[in-house]
Amino acid sequence: MTRLPFIIETRTHRRPGFALIAPLVAIVVTVVAGLIIMTALGVPPLRALYFLYAAPLSSLYNFGEVLLKMTPLLLIAQALAIGFRAKVWNIGAEGQLILGAIGGSLLPIWFNDSQSTLMLPVMALIGMVFGMGWASIAAWLRTRFNANEILVTLMLNSIALQLLYYLVSGPLRDPAGFNFPQSALFPDAAMLPVLIEGTRVNASLFVGLAATVLAWFFVERSMMGYRLEVGGTAPSAARYAGFSEAQAVWLSLLIGGAAAGLVGVFEVAGPLGQLQRVVSPGYGFAAIIVAFLGGLNAVGILFAAFFMAIIFVGGDIAQTAAGVPYQVNTVLQGVLLVSYIAARLFVDYRVRRRVPPRAVEAHA
Repeated sequence: MTRLPFIIETRTHRRPGFALIAPLVAIVVTVVAGLIIMTALGVPPLRALYFLYAAPLSSLYNFGEVLLKMTPLLLIAQALAIGFRAKVWNIGAEGQLILGAIGGSLLPIWFNDSQSTLMLPVMALIGMVFGMGWASIAAWLRTRFNANEILVTLMLNSIALQLLYYLVSGPLRDPAGFNFPQSALFPDAAMLPVLIEGTRVNASLFVGLAATVLAWFFVERSMMGYRLEVGGTAPSAARYAGFSEAQAVWLSLLIGGAAAGLVGVFEVAGPLGQLQRVVSPGYGFAAIIVAFLGGLNAVGILFAAFFMAIIFVGGDIAQTAAGVPYQVNTVLQGVLLVSYIAARLFVDYRVRRRVPPRAVEAHA
């Protein structure tokens, strides 16, 4: 068997600030990649840089759009990072978001004339329960049959999407909506209050920031966070210490499902104002990139979510102003993830040339 001409070794000592190298490299590579792609599509380089990275911050409304898109990314990524630290890989946040949107929409659809102040809190609670219920399918299959949660959660995304299509085209469709696949508009009591006049930023931003604080405290300061990480990363040691691997799986997936379900409610009760065929531009998948770009650290995820939101808004602006395909967004997200993983290889490991046996003997 042919051996590789190099050896990969784990770094035992890293300089202070070394962990920042990978995300910074990934961001620089993504900026350059965006410039190259836009130029190839016929957009002048300076205009490309402006559309993608400067225009999202150029006005109050555009900045509000960045904050609006940052919130769901932040909420989901903080929850996913808790599970990822425990080596529980929830790839189904998109489906859990959709189920949360469906569950949270039931009250304003069935009680469309209600002005109760309890409607929005109950919607949020129902959405979280629906998201957790969808995630619990993967948790049960993992702990009962050792099914791979990556595959299960990924497949559940497709089922959730088809369920949404069926509901908005049938049972939950607005009877006065001219056969469009969407529900009736929500009453005011079911809508999130806008924070900044002239923008679409709503009160969900406060929830996202509060979730960041709670995630930091849970991971860094709580015994439950420690038990969760140990239960997922070292099952044998966890069992010896009385920790449960199954508990780590259930808790990780339920936390992720609750956060994604809540985001689903925020989408239909915020910028959408109704249940539609499309309730997310891919927040559940993009949040996975955000979690890793932030180093699975609560503070790092906050900055990573902000940058990812800029990519979302910049892609929208480029599409409107220059006719750039929306798929550029997806490409840049992929570049961001791949470049981060590649950079982490050299941050976490040392790659050195393998010394041939004859050279060692000659030196001896």
